[in-house]
Amino acid sequence: MLSRVAESLYWISRYIERTDGMLRMLKTNYASSQDVGASFNWTPVLRIYCGPDCKEFSDVGNKSRPVLEYMVTDRSNPNSVINMITHVRQNARSVQDYITIDVWQCLNEYYHTVTDPRLNQNLKKDDPISVLDILIKQGMLFYGTTEITMARSEGTSFMRIGKYLERSIQSVNVLAVKFGSASTNPELMYNTSYWKHLMLSIGGHELYLKTYRNGFFAENVLEQVVLNNEFPRSVIYSLDQLIKYFGRIPGGADKHPGSIGFLIGRLESKVKYTSLNGLKHAELHEYLSDIKSELYAIGNALHLTYFSPS
Repeated sequence: MLSRVAESLYWISRYIERTDGMLRMLKTNYASSQDVGASFNWTPVLRIYCGPDCKEFSDVGNKSRPVLEYMVTDRSNPNSVINMITHVRQNARSVQDYITIDVWQCLNEYYHTVTDPRLNQNLKKDDPISVLDILIKQGMLFYGTTEITMARSEGTSFMRIGKYLERSIQSVNVLAVKFGSASTNPELMYNTSYWKHLMLSIGGHELYLKTYRNGFFAENVLEQVVLNNEFPRSVIYSLDQLIKYFGRIPGGADKHPGSIGFLIGRLESKVKYTSLNGLKHAELHEYLSDIKSELYAIGNALHLTYFSPS
C-alpha cells in the first residue's frame, strides 16, 4: 500500500474519533451548563480539544452557545468539527479506490450536514443538544458502515490504528485536565456530580454503575478510564487494540528496541503494572504526562516508519 494512502486512511479515522469525543463532551457539558447557569466554566473543555495555549479562551468566554459555535462550526478554529470533517472528506476523496462506496457516501453526507448553514443557525437559536445528536449519529454511522462494508485489509488496520491512538490520547487528556482542575480545587475530588459528568461525557456512565456500587469517586473513575479492559475508551483497551492492528501491517509485529511494537508493548506494561491506588496529585500528573508523551512518540514513530516520503 502506498504511504500516502495509508496516511489518508489513518487520518480519516483519527479525525472522526476526535470529533466524536468532542461532540459527546460538548453535549454533556452543555446539559450541565443549563443547570449551573452563567457560572459554568468551559475552559477545561477548550483545553482538552484546543490545547492549553488556546488564545480564544477570553474571546469565547463561558457563554455556552458561543462555545458550541466555536467548537462546531467556526472555520477560524482549526480544531472545530467543520474543519476536521472537511479534512476527512479531502482524505476520503483521495483514497476512494480503497474505501467502499458506502463509506464515501457516509463521509460525504457528514460533510454536507456540518457545512449546512442551517446547522449554525440551529446552534444559535434552537436546542443545541439536537444538533449535537445529529452529528454524533453521523459519526456512529461511519463506524457502523466501516465495520460492515470494509474488507479486513491493511488499509483497515491503518484506520483502526488511527482510531485507537486518538482515543487513548483523548482519554488521557480528559483525565489530565479533570484531575488537574481537582488538584487546584480540592472540593471537586469529592464532588460526585463532577465525576458523573466526566463518565457521561466519555460514554462510561452505564458501565461505571454496573462496576461500582458505592457512588462516584475519583479513584474509581481513574481505574475505569485507565485499566478497565471492558471499557472501550480505556487506555489499556486502546493499547491492546493498537498491538492487535499493528501486528497486521508489515513490520508491525517487530519487537526490537525502538520499534513501534516495542514502544507500544513498553507502554502497555507501564499502564498495566502501575498501581493507581494512592497516587498523589503530582505523581498522577507525571504519570498521565508520561503516558501522553509515549503515545505521541508512537504516533511520531508511525509517521516516520510508514508515512514519511523516502
